[in-house]
Amino acid sequence: MAELTNILGSIAENWVIWLVTITLVVAAVIDGRMLKVPNWLTFPMIISGWIYCTFFSPYAGWEGLQYSLLGTVVGLAVLLPAYAIGGMGAGDVKLMAGVGAWVGGEVTFYAFGVSAVVGGVMAVLMVLKRGAWDKHYAQFWAILREINTVRNPEKLAEIAAERKSSMALLPYGIPLAIGTIAYFAWTGMLV
Repeated sequence: MAELTNILGSIAENWVIWLVTITLVVAAVIDGRMLKVPNWLTFPMIISGWIYCTFFSPYAGWEGLQYSLLGTVVGLAVLLPAYAIGGMGAGDVKLMAGVGAWVGGEVTFYAFGVSAVVGGVMAVLMVLKRGAWDKHYAQFWAILREINTVRNPEKLAEIAAERKSSMALLPYGIPLAIGTIAYFAWTGMLV
């Protein structure tokens, strides 16, 4: 009984991380089913993070707002380049911005790093499972060549949209959730 009390106390103490964790799980399930992270989930996550940090966090006031806004910017910045060239959906970008609004820039940056590794592993496993290594290997190099030669994000997005139907799509909300939650667990933020 004492152990259960300790666990519940730890969850209550770290409720912000648990709230973000639950939101990430919901986003991953929706993205896995619909290939989309909806605005009704991401926008309230971002705005409520700003409100919490500004008015209710231990560093409420301008410091809390700056902390939250910096996290939002980091969340946008790490995924915006992939979105700009058509390699990722806007919902994934807004989801990471929502994480940043709640947990700040540093945690968001490291959580993204873990998520990127998880996403890379998942992508390779998807390609191997489909037996399409040669096709995706060639597409990978073609995309890198396009990025190096075209350099216009709008044109790159057009090219990506044309190629989209021939590619295996990874609902990136899933690796974002797995990677971020793994980072929370690894750093002891969940307990």
